[in-house]
Amino acid sequence: MSVAYCRRMVADSPSRSRGERPVGELLRQWRSNRRRSQLDLAVEAGISSRHVSFIETGRSRPTAAMILRLAEHLDVPLRERNQLLLAGGFAPAYGERDLDTPELAAVCDALRRVVAAHMPFPALVLDRHFDVVEANEAVATVVEGCAPELLTPPVNVIRLGLHPEGMAPRITNLDQWRAHLLTQLTRRAGRTGDRRLIDLLDEVRRYPRPARLGGVDGGVAVELRLRHRLGDLAFLSMAASVQTALDVTVDELTLELFHPADDATRALMESVR
Repeated sequence: MSVAYCRRMVADSPSRSRGERPVGELLRQWRSNRRRSQLDLAVEAGISSRHVSFIETGRSRPTAAMILRLAEHLDVPLRERNQLLLAGGFAPAYGERDLDTPELAAVCDALRRVVAAHMPFPALVLDRHFDVVEANEAVATVVEGCAPELLTPPVNVIRLGLHPEGMAPRITNLDQWRAHLLTQLTRRAGRTGDRRLIDLLDEVRRYPRPARLGGVDGGVAVELRLRHRLGDLAFLSMAASVQTALDVTVDELTLELFHPADDATRALMESVR
């Protein structure tokens, strides 16, 4: 997905004008953004393509259940599903609670336990905008030397990783890691239509571009490789989310775990304890 295409998707995103456009038009835009035909969507949703057409053109008013069925097959995030329901004249189906509310206590506790148990290796919980919600002490070790303003909450990991006063000068495969982060950011901006994400994308693309350092090296995954006072560090990152989320806040959380990519990194991180 190109950045230009992502920007066009965000500019046309249904979430930008949820109170001004009818639900059928918004659904059509989501289908277009997903590059799906009316027939494709109809087959997956178990309805006729004629019905999809009537909904999109406003000739048929969809029920709340139909809106949610189509949104599910279009992989619309929960926040934007609520916006579709509002446009259709219905109440939102998914709650949006603060992380410190009792209802989310079990989820937050589980995430904190995973983050803490991952020591002595870095682990973070990120929100929709790649801001840090939770982090263990190993993260502080890895980001040593970054400008204080980049470490002032809310800490954004995309900005922290690519800013010239952040981690970028110490990332030895910056060209690869930059491409990896920009791909993640571009996909999420395109999937959600979130203006803050597209603004962040525009910002980080203006940072100085790294000199190419050899490109893909034939490994099995992109590693984060750092020069550090401890020595050279290499990590593999793995992400997870709550797949059964029924709350907007929970749906937008991502758990990111960094595992040592070699024995030397493992030994160096364990030496910090």
